[in-house]
Amino acid sequence: MNSATPSHDESQQPDPFMSLRHGGVELYLVRHADALPDADEVANGGYDAQALSALGRRQAEALADRLRAISLAAIYTSPMARAIQTAGPTAVSHELEVQPVEELREIALGTLESDAPAGTTPEEVSALLRTRLREIATIAVSTGSWESIPGAEPSALLRARLTSAMDRIIAAHPGERILIVSHAGAINAYLAALLGIAHDYFFPTANTSISVVRAQGERRMLFSLNDIAHLAQTGLFSPRD
Repeated sequence: MNSATPSHDESQQPDPFMSLRHGGVELYLVRHADALPDADEVANGGYDAQALSALGRRQAEALADRLRAISLAAIYTSPMARAIQTAGPTAVSHELEVQPVEELREIALGTLESDAPAGTTPEEVSALLRTRLREIATIAVSTGSWESIPGAEPSALLRARLTSAMDRIIAAHPGERILIVSHAGAINAYLAALLGIAHDYFFPTANTSISVVRAQGERRMLFSLNDIAHLAQTGLFSPRD
């Protein structure tokens, strides 16, 4: 008795890894480069007014070199200057436009976002910014929550705006690879929502680190987290840091 030969047509089988050739979308989520300036580069205003530091510009170039051989269809960023400038070298090498998206901004941190008092010297501003970022990092790493900061953006709203922005980008780019440059708190919150983690901050996101997510339909899969190989290879990060 003859039996029918089962079909093994790969094109008709579900793709568990959501490859681009089957319509999956690959997101390269990158934290902006360093923007803690020395006194000679300080701009008026708080952290959001600062451009990339000399170190940050080197990190952005290292990121562009890392991504040079990667096919990118679009580049989206937070509207903050440090995110836009981080994406700049990669945008040039890929001949793409940088597209700022308001919802990709960093978490609003209430009282920790105040500017330096009038008359503060550039040296004092530089030191103040470093102190403030250490305060924020201490809260993030020790608690995983921003609730202790008066006026901070609520977790539910933070996750909702980031997820909504990512979903719109995913829907617009089936079968494509996308670069998204945002912030440590924003990337943490989005990935926490994706993975079902209660804490809004669960890993120390390095400047220009790459985390890769694939998406298709309602499915999401984390492929890599906090990849900094390009920094180690260019001497911009060592295990002692």
